[in-house]
Amino acid sequence: MSELKKNKIKLSIIVAIYNLEKYLPRCLDALVNQTLQDIEILCVDDGSTDSAPQIIEEYAKKYPEKIKVFHKENGGEFTTRNYGLERATGEYVTFVDTDDWVEPTWAEKLYNAAKEYDADIAVCGFERIDLKTNKVVGRDMTGFGHTCKKIVPDDDFMVFVNPSPWNKVYKREKIKDLRFLPFRGFNDTMFLASCFIRINKIAFIPDILYHYYLRYDSQIHTVNEQDVNNLKKYLLEVKELYIKENRYEEMKYILDLMAFIHLGISVMYRASYDKNIDFKKMLKETIKYLNENFKTWRKSPFLKFRYSMKKGFKHIGLWGISKLYKWGMPMVFINIYKFVVDKLKIDIKF
Repeated sequence: MSELKKNKIKLSIIVAIYNLEKYLPRCLDALVNQTLQDIEILCVDDGSTDSAPQIIEEYAKKYPEKIKVFHKENGGEFTTRNYGLERATGEYVTFVDTDDWVEPTWAEKLYNAAKEYDADIAVCGFERIDLKTNKVVGRDMTGFGHTCKKIVPDDDFMVFVNPSPWNKVYKREKIKDLRFLPFRGFNDTMFLASCFIRINKIAFIPDILYHYYLRYDSQIHTVNEQDVNNLKKYLLEVKELYIKENRYEEMKYILDLMAFIHLGISVMYRASYDKNIDFKKMLKETIKYLNENFKTWRKSPFLKFRYSMKKGFKHIGLWGISKLYKWGMPMVFINIYKFVVDKLKIDIKF
């Protein structure tokens, strides 16, 4: 590809591929038919053992101006995304999972929103679909409307941006030296948290443009003790990045709140299903970890009742959860959370 052609690439789409031959054609068909022109689709095969490598080679032959194919030894999703990020040439960059699919205007609307506001990240709405039943079980990221918000330390809006990289485009120049960290399940969250100290503005469009399929055998739905320990380790690495770039004092309330929500709430909820874990002990150790390393969560201005009342139902719920944790009653929340999700079938996302 010539240097002139490289400079015209508006969006690099990184597709992390490991097997899933059944869903791969649907994913690639949606990508090659995007209405946005001047895109590159980087198909990174992470040592697949089915026919996925042959499928992407066939697509590359059919669409040589759009698709680039790379094959590497199996190393996990984080290595695959990093591999693609290192080779992307577009003005913006994004990521796609191979068992999902996107609307034809997904890339164009995200790119145009980013350009309209000169934003470093643009975010669209998405829906979660049960892979077995094909039923929509939730829709998210539609509540911000069509707008752009600045990253400022006294507004916690970015804490409620879903961490997944696939309903976003990132200005590559701002994040090209960041990497997905080497552990499973939560590196999306750590990547986005790292982005917050590199970017200035996030644009939002409420359109549901990404269709995410829930596979209940997926790693994101199972959490073991090692996963929890890894997350604790890499949360500290992200904190060190904030300190190194002289942003922690300014952004500590944001990062500490993210640590509470993702580790203290979301991960503890998922870990509670593992029968091999002494969960009450883990919960106690986790609260101690938060108190020692992300201590402002206990007196966070974003967890005050008056602030929460202004922000609406989700914030009020978060305030209530934080109170249970501070009163030494986190199991009350965990049990209520499990009842609402398992028995009432209500999808709860913070």
